[in-house]
Amino acid sequence: MTALITGASAGIGAELAREFAKEKINLILVARREPSLKTLAAELSAEYNINVSVIALDLSQPSSATELYKKVQSLRLTVNYLVNNAGFGDLGEFADSEIQKQEDMINLNILTLTKLTRLYAAEMKTRTTGTILNVASDAAFRPGPMMSVYFATKHFVLAFSEAIAEELRPYNVHVSALCPGATQSEFGEVAGFGPPQEKSPFPKSKEVAEFGYLQMKKREVVSVHGGDNRNRIEAEKSMSRKQIRETVYQQMSGLI
Repeated sequence: MTALITGASAGIGAELAREFAKEKINLILVARREPSLKTLAAELSAEYNINVSVIALDLSQPSSATELYKKVQSLRLTVNYLVNNAGFGDLGEFADSEIQKQEDMINLNILTLTKLTRLYAAEMKTRTTGTILNVASDAAFRPGPMMSVYFATKHFVLAFSEAIAEELRPYNVHVSALCPGATQSEFGEVAGFGPPQEKSPFPKSKEVAEFGYLQMKKREVVSVHGGDNRNRIEAEKSMSRKQIRETVYQQMSGLI
């Protein structure tokens, strides 16, 4: 058995790799930073006696999914688990943003995820077995002023995952969408929230990964991590769209 994990060099991706490794599932780790991938690969292969392949690739490039697929084919490995974890956000007003950064975000969070899912879903459908785990966000449930493109990409990931979960269910292919809230990882720093706090109120990546992995094994289609996040999503069902976007705008503006 082999799991292909994108964005595996740190954070939730690296912790998900550890969850698969614990169950003796071989790994293909993908991210831009080859040294980090090699360090993690050496650790996991030594500790769990599994085969770990490393592919360094910038998945924000439009052609990267096809390139990755060909590289995996050259390894002659069958992907039983596809984990689309790679993604990033950007804090600030859209009109003042760097358009190239927004394009890269859409490419990574949506385009590459969609292409990889299409390529491996077809294989899994033919074999009538397989699992796809897409990392969405609690942002998928609301509009996101001050992180408009990021929130929108996660809307896509959630809706897409739910739709294909139903399409692939008759073929014994399971699709799961993990929706974490704010997490202790590199995400916040990359998005523009500043360096990590010493005493963060947010869960660690390990906790989120353990939850997501367990929910995937239970064949849950949508899994929101954290009671506070689940309660907020439930409470927003009774709010108007105007109330939700105004509330999120106030919250996100306070982070600038």
